[in-house]
Formats: sequence, C-alpha cells, structure tokens
Amino acid sequence: MRLFDTHCHLDEEAFFGEVDEVVARAADAGLIGLATIGINSATSRAAVELAGRFDTVHAVVGIQPNYVAESTESDWQDILELVTAPGVVAVGETGLDRYWDHTPIEQQAEMFRRHMQLAREHDLPFVVHCREAEADVVSELEREAADGPLSGIMHSFAGDQATAARCVELGMHISLAGMLTFKKNDELRAAAAAVPLERLLVETDAPYLAPMPNRGKRNEPAWVRHTAECLAEVKGISIEELAEATTANALRLFGLAEPEDG
Repeated sequence: MRLFDTHCHLDEEAFFGEVDEVVARAADAGLIGLATIGINSATSRAAVELAGRFDTVHAVVGIQPNYVAESTESDWQDILELVTAPGVVAVGETGLDRYWDHTPIEQQAEMFRRHMQLAREHDLPFVVHCREAEADVVSELEREAADGPLSGIMHSFAGDQATAARCVELGMHISLAGMLTFKKNDELRAAAAAVPLERLLVETDAPYLAPMPNRGKRNEPAWVRHTAECLAEVKGISIEELAEATTANALRLFGLAEPEDG
C-alpha cells in the first residue's frame, strides 16, 4: 500500500535533529512521497534543501498569508528564483486567513493572486491555505479561473460541502488532514464523502493537527495513514483503494513519475 503526504513542514523546530528518522518512519509506513511546504523565503529555501537530501521529499515554495506583512520584495524575488529549483512541485502555501490578523486581507489577496499567476506561468499547481475565509477564497479562485483552468490543492480542507463542490468545479483538489478524524467533525466527513475520488488527497500538516488516536501529540508524515483510513471509511471503500487513488492523484498533480519499484 502506497501513501503520499501532500503537506508537511519538515523544517519546523519540532523536527530538528530528527528529520532522517521521520522520513525513514514515513517510508516504513508506506509513504512514497512527502511535500514539505514553505511559508516564507527562509522556509521555502529549507524545503528545496530537504528535497535535495531525500528522494521521497518534494518542495513547495511560497509566502503563507500570515507572513505577507513581514515579507519584502526581496523575499518575493527569492520565491521567483526558488520556483525553478530542482525538486519544486508546487507554489505556496498561499491563500487567505481571517482567523489571524497578522496581515490585512487586501495584502493577502494581492499576494494570493501573485502566487496563482506564478504557478500558471510555470505550469505548477498551487497550495491554498484557507482559514475562516472560504467565501473570499472561492471568489479569488473564480477570478483566477477566468484566465483558464485551475490546478491546485485546498490544503487541510475544513469547509462545507458546497465550498468543496465549488472548488472541485473550478479544478481544485481537496486535501484532508487529521481534523477529518476528530469525533465532532461530522460535517467535514460529509463534505469529504461527496468529493470525487479522483480529486481527493491526504496530508498531515505535520508537526500540527495530529489525527486520532494521536491527537495532541507532535504529528509526523507516517501518521497520514490514520487520516487515509478515516477517509476510506467515509467513502465506503478499502484503505488500499483509497491509498492508491490519493497517491495516484498526488503523483499526477505534482507531475511526478511513478517510483521505479512502484
């Protein structure tokens, strides 16, 4: 059984000194790929470096919405440079966040548009962070879709069924993290159940959002299986079918070849 964690942060302090072991445990758990995500210039550069160290690790580069206000044009120039680096498979994470007020929403939106345009220019998918801003994000996606089909990921999706359906209509993939497994998240599970299998992905957002039964602990990519098992149950299919489908989706979206032993 093969799995692909489409969103984690291997450069986080929680993993300092343990990245080799974390990647090894992921491989032992059946993961053939991990996407490690940048949230600013420095972490995007770290993601590229990690992708260079491990065959199974791939980089996503960008400036996360909560870091836009403190970023400079020099930081953006770094992203423009890094997007063509070996191992980069997507742009982001980008998007909108109304939960925190670190960056005015207008600045977030302007940077969101930059990321989507950059992804289009380089024929890469983009990774969307959305927190308490679903209507705004959909509006921005619709705006961008006027220039052509979208290719991207709604990272750690937490919206309702209507939002998921509209994102899928616009060409997006829906990625589920550990929140799917939380006992009170019946609405999220209902939304996930309605997403076509060919548009589903699984992720950890490690070291955050550890799934049940490890909620509250430091998350790691190997634990993506718990979310996959929950999603398989929600979809009414076997874990093997769900794992194969979401892994194939990730490989296709990121433009990655099938592993030689796969």
